[in-house]
Amino acid sequence: MPALICGSLAFDTITNFHGRFRDQILPEQIHILNVSFLVPTLRREFGGCAGNIAYSLHQLGGEPVVMAALGADGESYLRRMQEWGVPTDCVRVIDDSYTAQAIIVTDADNNQITAFHPGAMQRAHEIDVPTDRGLRLAIIAPDGREAMLRHAEQLAHADIPFIFDPGQGLPMFDGAELRRFIAQATWIAVNDYEAKMLCERTGADLAALSRMPHLRGVVVTLGAHGCEVWQGGEKQHVPAVAATAVVDPTGCGDAFRAALLYGLERGWSLERCAQLGNRVGAIKIACAGPQNHRLDRRALELQ
Repeated sequence: MPALICGSLAFDTITNFHGRFRDQILPEQIHILNVSFLVPTLRREFGGCAGNIAYSLHQLGGEPVVMAALGADGESYLRRMQEWGVPTDCVRVIDDSYTAQAIIVTDADNNQITAFHPGAMQRAHEIDVPTDRGLRLAIIAPDGREAMLRHAEQLAHADIPFIFDPGQGLPMFDGAELRRFIAQATWIAVNDYEAKMLCERTGADLAALSRMPHLRGVVVTLGAHGCEVWQGGEKQHVPAVAATAVVDPTGCGDAFRAALLYGLERGWSLERCAQLGNRVGAIKIACAGPQNHRLDRRALELQ
């Protein structure tokens, strides 16, 4: 059954700084920050949360339906998804805007600094959730502010369970708005930094969130340390999977979320979904770019 992916489609300009941000930023001078990072390598990749999630979910054998906005320069991205066999009828092209653009700098510790131009993403709220597609579940990934609010309401009204994945969009929302998202969602997926911000803004810790009767679980990714699965106020640690190489963390969280969607659609336990997510994330980090890794269903025991 198809899974709706609400989020951004973007072009990523990915660069690598061979030093460490912490060695270049003086904490006592943060109020007059003026730094420059020499980045000897540069690549332009297809990216954006919706595109990245769809890429991995399609490889896993799922049926992603992407709902997002592209700019006038997005024809190559539209054609790329069509070549995968992913439907694009829920992708709107905004002729008077650029496709969203992310400029990402990754340091030697795999920390990242990103500048993001939303472009056409700011018009994603003009697209309505398709309620006639037999959708089994959905994800609200980072997107335009109004799009995230509107699409969550539409999914809740249509009684379509969804993962709330605020990601880097989390700072756009205040406590009341985040509590509304949580009240409508079925699952929450955040990284450890986002989890702390979510708890601060909502006034509820992870245990309290996971005890909410309508929520089936909260997943907190911990990078190289695996992830936590919270259900009914109890935390379970799901160990990481060692990567064959650490090349590029861009898109690892999206690969993990694709695995969540794949498993949830099949009625797996949240722990089993997270285990697959850790395996897929380890495969992704060993490959440069968010949409260049290959997933072998047989090796992942998905046959």
